[in-house]
Amino acid sequence: MRFLYTFAIRAYSFGVRVASWCGNAKARQWVEGRKRLPDAKPDGELWIWFHAASLGEFEQGRPVMEKIKEIFPQYKILLSFFSPSGYEIRKDYDLADEVRYLPSDTPQHARQWLKRHTIVATFFIKYEFWFNYMKALHDRHIPLFYISILLKPEHFFFKWYGGWFRRQLHHVTLFYAQDKATAKLLASIGLNNTTVCGDTRFDRVAAIAKQAKRFPDVETFLKGRKCIIAGSSWQPDEKLLAAYLPKLPDDYCLILAPHDIGTAHLAQIKAWFPDSRLYSEKETNRDCNVLVIDTIGILSQLYQYARFVYIGGGFGVNIHNIQEPVTFGCPVVFGPKYKDFKEAVDLVIDEGAFAISNQDDLNEIFDRLIGDERFCFKASSVCVDYLNSQVGATKIILQDMSKVLSIGAHS
Repeated sequence: MRFLYTFAIRAYSFGVRVASWCGNAKARQWVEGRKRLPDAKPDGELWIWFHAASLGEFEQGRPVMEKIKEIFPQYKILLSFFSPSGYEIRKDYDLADEVRYLPSDTPQHARQWLKRHTIVATFFIKYEFWFNYMKALHDRHIPLFYISILLKPEHFFFKWYGGWFRRQLHHVTLFYAQDKATAKLLASIGLNNTTVCGDTRFDRVAAIAKQAKRFPDVETFLKGRKCIIAGSSWQPDEKLLAAYLPKLPDDYCLILAPHDIGTAHLAQIKAWFPDSRLYSEKETNRDCNVLVIDTIGILSQLYQYARFVYIGGGFGVNIHNIQEPVTFGCPVVFGPKYKDFKEAVDLVIDEGAFAISNQDDLNEIFDRLIGDERFCFKASSVCVDYLNSQVGATKIILQDMSKVLSIGAHS
């Protein structure tokens, strides 16, 4: 079975190379970034390896990474990514001593990778199951921990054909699970090495919220008005918002942060929202009803100004991150594709978040959040309570790691 798995990995890698030859930019980045493995490191250097699929998983591992670096500065941090969208954004992350693409999951690559660093502990984040690397770590007695793992019955581990894959999970030292359901699923296949501690990304977004700076240009735009923020919006979301805009009360305004800030999309937004201006425009005092955020990196802090938030993506593949607005106590509205996210499911049940399927749904929930103070306050309180129940995963993990890494430092 391992032979078939490795063959599939090699076939996938070849497929990416073909896509690269055909001009796919992301495939080219994936291939070029993996051409050279890191040089071997001095024997006296001890490394802790964190691996993330992409940017979202990196943010989940980041609080643990930062705390380990703070408490154990003698260890160097090796950070690897599978996806160009994670690597290209975080390749200069200053906390990591080395940032790399992870070579494809073959036994040869796994052996080469582990020979180049003296690794004392490894953290895979959420869904990163690379079985040849996992075996190589196990063979070298290097502990492997999973951060914020979240499993469901439909995962292949729990199917009739998943026997070989289930056996690979025995190479894991400890699973830090987001919820009790994941721990129960792992126990059902004989794995009881699980600690339920929640999602470490809540620790990250909570820290961002505490450090949020003011944005004078945004405050000038608000002029004391209440604000709806639409974060990471796509065209289907923007059409719904544009249709609702004539109903917006005079004491309300909209901040729109589209997922795509390319010139063509911004021109389309301008056509749908004539009474708008770009955040980057110099005439910051011009009166308008819609502010379009045409820069990246500030949305997570802008949520401090929102009364409630619309999160985009729910009419496409999936909604974007809702943890950031929830951290500020903002009720959240999104489209129907949200059930892959535990926090979204939980908050819909508790009425801190609201899923819509069409224009009528959006009109109804916006009208209620705007017009019913008690309803909006209750939804906000649900979000605050949910956040408070989720923070602290990093602290639980660090309590265990303090023992493991203290031993490793003296071994």
